[in-house]
Amino acid sequence: MKNFSLAEPQTIEQVKAFLSERREKSFLLAGGTDILGEIKDEIIDPEIMVDLKSIPNLSYIRKEKDGVRIGALTSLAELAENPLIENDFPGLHEAAKSVATPQLRNMGTVGGNLCQKPRCWYYRDPQVKCRKKGGSRCFALGGRNKYHAIFGGGPCYIVHPSDLAPALISLDAKISIAAPKGEKTIPLADFYVLPRVNVRQENVLGSDEFVREITVPPVKRGEKSTYYKLKERGAWDFALLSAAVKGVVSGGIFSDIRIVLGGVAPVPWRLEKAENMIKGKAATEELLRQAAQETLKEARALKDNGYKKDLLEVVLSRATLMLV
Repeated sequence: MKNFSLAEPQTIEQVKAFLSERREKSFLLAGGTDILGEIKDEIIDPEIMVDLKSIPNLSYIRKEKDGVRIGALTSLAELAENPLIENDFPGLHEAAKSVATPQLRNMGTVGGNLCQKPRCWYYRDPQVKCRKKGGSRCFALGGRNKYHAIFGGGPCYIVHPSDLAPALISLDAKISIAAPKGEKTIPLADFYVLPRVNVRQENVLGSDEFVREITVPPVKRGEKSTYYKLKERGAWDFALLSAAVKGVVSGGIFSDIRIVLGGVAPVPWRLEKAENMIKGKAATEELLRQAAQETLKEARALKDNGYKKDLLEVVLSRATLMLV
């Protein structure tokens, strides 16, 4: 690891100035659980790290008229332990609890979890220059691809590693982005981009922009949510496949439902066809099996990750039936 300078701005305006002046060699530091690994893996070579934790009032969870606002520097531990989140948004609560270990949840932040880089072993290997690092080839396509995408892949087959992102997208969350020209707020679902749009970047953040806040809309009457995650190890691990489900359900029938998968695509993957099949009908195991099979018509498994197609049916059924 090469030496770099550490900046400790005291205001958001100072962060904007740092990023504008040294845009290509400046990187943001929040919890550091992911970006320090990128430095060690020689993916980035910063001249200056801008420590966001020196800015006051970017860590909070508060209920307002338009919903619950969550500061970007709120720790994952705070999110997992907050009674408001647990009571109103159990899916988000479960997603936060599922991340890593207690030690890493104490360090990691909401903004960092949403913006983390993929865990693809080719991308993380300092000796490999894959498509995502400016090379001409995705080595996972013909190589080891056990954990890679079955939806939305090409020309890169990463999966997005965030647990919070599927849960928050299922809840119709919005993300506020600070930029030199002002702040903008967009649906979190529009924050992520597929490799075919930009193979070098996972989201729409410009080099001089950063995440400031997440807003989750108020809970509707009869609305429930859950997050179900399958992983290879019982302890700390990323999702092999996960499902965030939110719906308004009564008598076993969903009048509204949203399903977002993790671990299957380069972005959190929404199952709109499955939602349309389930909505207005009794949520039986047979109906959910049919919805999964319809969804899988769009799946393109690689040589080592076909098992994810079998897991999808299990995860979709279990997560949805937890709300009935």
